[in-house]
Amino acid sequence: MQFLCSPDELAEGRSRGFTVDDTSVFAVRRAGQVYLYRNRCPHRGIALNWEPDQFLDSSASLIACSLHGALFLIESGECVAGPCEGEQLIALGCLEDSQGIWLTE
Repeated sequence: MQFLCSPDELAEGRSRGFTVDDTSVFAVRRAGQVYLYRNRCPHRGIALNWEPDQFLDSSASLIACSLHGALFLIESGECVAGPCEGEQLIALGCLEDSQGIWLTE
């Protein structure tokens, strides 16, 4: 398991990026649950964010690709709008305990 951050470093409705073994990943907390994905848009294979830790749309209800505006469901990573509609982000194993948020893969 790879430690990412302490639980209080990822607030409700927020996202945060990490680099693990040269791989860019990001986490989102929604309804108390943490979701973890590879930071790679299925449309162009590029990072989703332009600004650090900015992976959500303005309503914080969807993951957004900053380059071309594709929108993804937080809970599943499915693209629901944009050029890669129907495709999905790559979900990663995640565990949260009292000590931290962990990448399990």
